[in-house]
Amino acid sequence: MVAARTARVGSVHRAGFSAMLDQAQRLVGAAAGLDGTMALDLKPRKRIGLVAHDNKKQDLVEWARFNRGMLAKHDLVATGTTGMMLGRELDLPVTCLQSGPLGGDLQVGAMIADGTIDFLVFFWDPLEPQPHDTDVKSLLRIAVVWNIPVACDRASADFMISSPLMTGSYQRTVPDYTAHNDREIPGSDDSGADAATAAADDAAAAADEGDGRTPVDPALGSTL
Repeated sequence: MVAARTARVGSVHRAGFSAMLDQAQRLVGAAAGLDGTMALDLKPRKRIGLVAHDNKKQDLVEWARFNRGMLAKHDLVATGTTGMMLGRELDLPVTCLQSGPLGGDLQVGAMIADGTIDFLVFFWDPLEPQPHDTDVKSLLRIAVVWNIPVACDRASADFMISSPLMTGSYQRTVPDYTAHNDREIPGSDDSGADAATAAADDAAAAADEGDGRTPVDPALGSTL
């Protein structure tokens, strides 16, 4: 089981995802739409993911300090160093994952896919190359895949956190990926078996009926 760290000023303790991230509770109130999508009922208290690259960490800390009152009404999850900084600065509980380059971005992405993060504040650095650039792109992509709000700079974060939706209920549409999950995969066990059976049937039919070609003597390489 993956362990998470909850950081507070003067104390760091571990908590299991199984206790904190109960997906069943998060999906209470979900209703299916006519097009197969799910409307996930987000409660007033939301789980916010907080991520920042090194050159953007101070920006995120300043933003969080200014909005501490609002953030205190929600559950906070952050990647390693960013989470420790926020825990010390805000004196609020922050569940800390791994550092971004060590897999923290991937952990946040997995939580989004599981439906356990409702909102992402990701101050990424557009001018500095990152050793885990593929993870960064994956995180931004998965946030769009699952239709969660994402703020990538202070202006966007200000607009989003000041929205009345932050402290109220919200019906978030979750796309229906049933067709994608049920698609036929070329080369899979079932399709491979079907193809082999079809090929065998064709060969048997050709042997019974003849294919109209002149037989060749394999030893002489000449027609009979």
